[in-house]
Amino acid sequence: LANCLHQWQSISTINEFELAQQDFSDRFILPEKLYGRTTEIQTLLAAFDRVSQGHTEMMLVAGFSGIGKTALINEVHKPITRQKGYFIKGKYDQFNRRRPFSGFFQAFRDLIRQLLSESEEHLADWKNRILVAVGDNAQILINELPELKKLIGLQPLIRDMEGTASQQRFNLAFQQFIEVFTTAEHPLVIFLDDLQWADAASLKLMKLLMTGKGYLLLLGAYRDNEVSSTHQFMLTIEQLRQAAVMVQTITLTPLNLAGTNQLIADALHCSIERTEDLAELVDRKTQGNPFFATQFLKSLHADGLIRFNRRGYWECDLAQIQTLFVTDDVVELMADQLQRLPVAAQQIFKLAACIGNQFDLETLVIISEQSRLATTDALWEGLQAGLILPTSQVYKFFQSDTSQQFASEKPVNSTYQFLHDRVQQAAYSLIPDQQKQHTHLEIGRLLLANASNEQRQEKFFEIVNHFNLAIELVQKPSEREMLTRLNLKAAHKAKVATAYTAAYNYAQVGIKLLSSWSEQYDLALTLHETLAEVAFLNGDFAAVPALTKVVLKQARATIDRIKTYEIIIQFHTIQKQHQQAIDSGLEVLQQLGINLSSHPHKLDLFQELIKTKVALSKKSPEDLLNLPEMVLPEKVAALRILDLLQMPAYLFSQKLLVVLAAVGVRITLQYGNNPLAASFYAHYSMVLSSAGELDKSYQIGQLAMFLADRYQNLAITAKVKVIIPWFSQPWRQELRNSIPLMDESILAAQESCNLTFLGVSAGMSMLIRFFAGVPLDEIVSKMAEIEKIIIQSKDESSQLYFALLRQTILDLHETLSPVTTITTIESQESSFLSTLYGFRTFSAYIFDDIPAALSYADTQLLYESPQTTGMTKIQIWLFDALTRLAAYPN
Repeated sequence: LANCLHQWQSISTINEFELAQQDFSDRFILPEKLYGRTTEIQTLLAAFDRVSQGHTEMMLVAGFSGIGKTALINEVHKPITRQKGYFIKGKYDQFNRRRPFSGFFQAFRDLIRQLLSESEEHLADWKNRILVAVGDNAQILINELPELKKLIGLQPLIRDMEGTASQQRFNLAFQQFIEVFTTAEHPLVIFLDDLQWADAASLKLMKLLMTGKGYLLLLGAYRDNEVSSTHQFMLTIEQLRQAAVMVQTITLTPLNLAGTNQLIADALHCSIERTEDLAELVDRKTQGNPFFATQFLKSLHADGLIRFNRRGYWECDLAQIQTLFVTDDVVELMADQLQRLPVAAQQIFKLAACIGNQFDLETLVIISEQSRLATTDALWEGLQAGLILPTSQVYKFFQSDTSQQFASEKPVNSTYQFLHDRVQQAAYSLIPDQQKQHTHLEIGRLLLANASNEQRQEKFFEIVNHFNLAIELVQKPSEREMLTRLNLKAAHKAKVATAYTAAYNYAQVGIKLLSSWSEQYDLALTLHETLAEVAFLNGDFAAVPALTKVVLKQARATIDRIKTYEIIIQFHTIQKQHQQAIDSGLEVLQQLGINLSSHPHKLDLFQELIKTKVALSKKSPEDLLNLPEMVLPEKVAALRILDLLQMPAYLFSQKLLVVLAAVGVRITLQYGNNPLAASFYAHYSMVLSSAGELDKSYQIGQLAMFLADRYQNLAITAKVKVIIPWFSQPWRQELRNSIPLMDESILAAQESCNLTFLGVSAGMSMLIRFFAGVPLDEIVSKMAEIEKIIIQSKDESSQLYFALLRQTILDLHETLSPVTTITTIESQESSFLSTLYGFRTFSAYIFDDIPAALSYADTQLLYESPQTTGMTKIQIWLFDALTRLAAYPN
């Protein structure tokens, strides 16, 4: 200020004074400081320090709009990057809530931009790390983050997966991707703003990331006055807390009078005593909201109510300000500032608000139908007024002297963001309500017609959303059908990305646009199937029966009902309604010409096995390998239904499981090979093993593994390579030869996200090692890795069996008494109790407690179960016999 006053004393003319006064007015820049937030900043930095030690935490900042949540979190950005942490951020948008993962994907794009700025050597290192981590699933990431292709290059296409497997694969790929960057050398901080607008898919991903390996700090900001205890975001936070995830919340309150006064004094470069009266007035008008207060001050300055006088001081007319009407709605205040801009600029910002909080030049050029220079000139008005901010320095090229030449070339796209959500709201509010739908419809049409293929892919959801916001105006039959197909494609893309709520909404819109089943049968069938499937995948079980009923009623042929029956079978299986699952499956099999009973008699069993044995006897091993490919859709459909029924049948009726395996083998023999053939041969091998036909079981088992390797269907491989080494191969090869197959099964289950067999394979791999006599040191060293895999599978039964095995192994390894530990694991399942008392018999026998071993052996007989098969049954009966021999003298 002293320098300014020195300049003031040298002024000699009115013109010079006016120029100097303008110079002084330009110095009215509100300070970028946080007032009274020191404790909160230290809390955030302390969380980062803990994360740097290997923890995973979530820190939330709550408060009203404009209270300073984003400013607080941004304050810790520099300290984090100084410690070599990656700080990335994304923001959810109130006008784009239907776009799945929008905040996360913004943050990931931020991360990719940071990586691309590093040296070639580092880029090669990151590429290698990412590809090693995500394996064959890299294309999943590129589908959602096209920018990643610049870093890791083109990747092989991925195979579509059905049901929950697709969700599991997607989640696994993103978790593996993020874990590349969560290291001790470079902890990762993800800041997600406005979480009150986050979509359901983002919240699910957030929960998944919070169970990661560590070195991750997730910062989130949300408006606590816009959420209730039943809001999906708050329910997610409660679930995380119940899962023992470290979640803390900082709640920001409005500035007190002293804070407001300090802000004004800093802005006017004077003492706090001189600004007390103005501070009281501002505090009264804005209720201590920092954003509202700063915008109010800017408005007063723009209106000349705060000005720099000839004596070198700032002055204000308090009386006039007190009489001034000031709305208590900051949106109205921001709308007033926007309306001071030129009309062309206002029009651009209306369109930008429709795009979202962040927007880019190329999109604005398309939807405004103006030149690049005209568009950038309009944006420059907003930049000068401080209403928008550039997200990079590219925008400067458009204000240079060479901008005309630059505009004729292919420039790098420049991106911007609104200063605050309230500015975006204000810009959107300038569009009259009766014109909003027309505006969105025109934006959708222009983007669809004029955007490049790459832009259409990147902004696909935005394009569909613009049309959907104006759906009542879409009347032409051709355009309605086009929009129906766009919504179907959006539903499919959202489903692949596991954003099931969004997929459900898009499918509903598509159905609303249909004319009738008769006129658009194929489209109607696919949309209704999709709606039922995503309702099931999203856990909306109450809606599934009615949705599937519509398809079963309207479908013209049995083959058109197959997909829906598959949903119904999975729906009942996941709810442990095994009888209903089997009844539904047998119902559609009957429509396909296959009549089976849910409770086959022994005679039925005998007949099925004889027919299958005769059919197999007519084929040599070479014939079985070289069968033609199955092409009849009805037979492929039958195999799919039979395969889905194997799990509920295993838990409901062992006799039915035998019949399913036999029928599946015969269909393969008659109509040709198929990837599912390996599954039926594996189950049939298990049947033969139980019947004592060990040579035939071994031959069929080897055939199953050969076909699994040929077709490379990883979900089938995971199943086959756990069944054969457990039920078939050990009778004809050393048990240790089964260990590599079990490990292959684990890998196949992980890569295909076949969680059903992931836990089973991991547990069996430990059991095989134990029974095969692998040294206990080696088994114990592998235990933590296997336990992590079993937890990842979320299979409670596998976790239960593993806990039992682990206790048994540790009792032996550490030579502890087994009695106090092994009795702590309980279950009501007969198959588990049979195994439990079998292991108790084993442990008591090894520790030479024969009376206890005999008691356990007798108890085990009460729980003998048909499901206790394979190597487990052998181990149980071996130590039962040894125990009774040891007890014989008494």
